[in-house]
Amino acid sequence: MSVLPSRLLPWTWSRAGLRRGFQALVALSVLALTPMTWAWLDSSEHRVTADRSDAWLSSVPAMPVALVLGAGLTAHATPTPMLRTRLDIGVRLYRAGKVRALLVSGDNSRVGYDEPTAMRDYLTSHGVPAEKVVLDYAGFDTWASCVRARKIFGASRAVVVTQDFHLPRAVALCRTAGLDTFGVGDDSSVDWPLDTYMYATREFFASAKALLEARILHADPLLGPREVTLDRALAS
Repeated sequence: MSVLPSRLLPWTWSRAGLRRGFQALVALSVLALTPMTWAWLDSSEHRVTADRSDAWLSSVPAMPVALVLGAGLTAHATPTPMLRTRLDIGVRLYRAGKVRALLVSGDNSRVGYDEPTAMRDYLTSHGVPAEKVVLDYAGFDTWASCVRARKIFGASRAVVVTQDFHLPRAVALCRTAGLDTFGVGDDSSVDWPLDTYMYATREFFASAKALLEARILHADPLLGPREVTLDRALAS
């Protein structure tokens, strides 16, 4: 078994060495927390949690469209429980007159997996007119959904809908993409505490990726030609 040289052991360091080591740890801690701090601060005045009452609706500004972000499908190609809660919020926003159309953004990258179509079918089965639902088939992640809403579908103002643990990052990314954004989140910890804890833990790393892509690299996702489907939905 190898033995570390004594000079590498912290309790053998000089006072100056200990001070430098402490400063390095503090710097690393601050650096690690920066992405989540950015997301929370940038979104702090632009989000609300939806609950079973309608009180939260008064906090949501009227905007042309709700951007509902995908959250997976079941084995039967229907929305997962978390995605259903996002779609239910979209329905409530539409019925309350807070939005005039719904842009559903999800993954359709492989045969047999079509999030946007499943999301549309759910919305129309709950009373939203089909002509008011717009599908984005290339919303592969949050940054892609936000950028495509702005650059491909021509949205300038939107209510973004997701879960609470994801909401700060979603709002911050959409604002970075150039959207005037307000976010509405579902408190999934009420019904799915374990899943929420797991997803919230992932946000630590997802926020770092988001800050890198959006603020440092200014990376564009998969784009394409300008779509007019949102324009038609708003005009109908």
